Amino acid sequence: MGVLSGYKIVEFAGIGPAPMCAMLLADMGAEVLRIDRAEDAKLGISMDVKYSLLNRGRRSIAIDLKLPEGRAAAMRLVEKADALLEGFRPGVMERLGLGPDECLKRNPRLVYGRMTGWGQDGPLAHAAGHDINYIALSGVLASIGRKGEAPVPPLNLVGDFGGGGLYLALGVVAGLLEAQKSGKGQVIDVAMVDGAASLLTAVYGMHAAGMWVDRRGENILDTGAHFYDVYETSDGEYVAIGSIEGKFYAELLRLTGLEGQELPRQMDRTQWPALKKKLAEVFKTKSRAEWCKIMEGSEVCFAPVLNMAEAPKHPHNVHRGTFVEVEGVPQPAPAPRFSRTPSAIQRPPARPGEHTEEAMRDWGFSAAELEKLRGAGAIGVRQ
Repeated sequence: MGVLSGYKIVEFAGIGPAPMCAMLLADMGAEVLRIDRAEDAKLGISMDVKYSLLNRGRRSIAIDLKLPEGRAAAMRLVEKADALLEGFRPGVMERLGLGPDECLKRNPRLVYGRMTGWGQDGPLAHAAGHDINYIALSGVLASIGRKGEAPVPPLNLVGDFGGGGLYLALGVVAGLLEAQKSGKGQVIDVAMVDGAASLLTAVYGMHAAGMWVDRRGENILDTGAHFYDVYETSDGEYVAIGSIEGKFYAELLRLTGLEGQELPRQMDRTQWPALKKKLAEVFKTKSRAEWCKIMEGSEVCFAPVLNMAEAPKHPHNVHRGTFVEVEGVPQPAPAPRFSRTPSAIQRPPARPGEHTEEAMRDWGFSAAELEKLRGAGAIGVRQ
């Protein structure tokens, strides 16, 4: 029984951040019903669905929203839901007759979660885009990279998942809490450009205070500092060092053998390049495993840089159960953790339309109604 057990959520299938949000809510116990396209149920998809991990934890039904019967069926599901998730461009749900005005009229308590890149309004609202574009406009991308080099896209973690999926999950949960008090739902407008900017709040503060310069690789957290960076080891692997505080930096000097040498002050930015070169030479003298024996668990703020094959096997992650395996597929476990109402992966990713009739019966459709929808081609039955 997860912390969100008892809440019912309708998810209109999409890619990226909205499914990430739905996965998080499902892991926390919500009953999330995913509406896939009917044609996906008929034709299947190219990738084996068991690897579509963002789709884990919920049942899938297939509805043809182009047909009036399909739209009416979807609206019936919305009437029974506590929240709705959609990640289409502005205006798509309105054209389907499933926009917030229509849905809130039928279900006044509904929390209507909307996920877009640019937001529901503004000069770019209808423009195409991906994570890299949203973090570029928010100031994030320009801040990530090494000195003298181009900006480095941090996968799609900051826009899609951090500024998108997580903010949508927070917004929906906050909306559900408020609806319990007011009895009224509302629209949650989540834009990845907004979320990415929000994630950069602390750095904007440092910039305003004159502690952060608009030049990559010259700041304390962007590889400018010698004590906050990754270093190559003798075997071609890497270790990560984050010795910001004085006592941690002192331990770094001690364990690298640099203690007692006449070195510039830690925060003398003019000397960071020279100190980085010195540390690079030291770390190149031993393998990653050897540095782990020396520094792991110490006050250095140290970790080996592990790849995705290695991370699930690290003793700390094994002890914590940070990764789990579901039907042979290793994957991150639900997070965060709750002491009394633990989260869990409710089911592996579903095939599009896999639970159409089963789930729709559970949500109040009779056998006769399902037969009528099948006859109209409004629901897809997995072949």
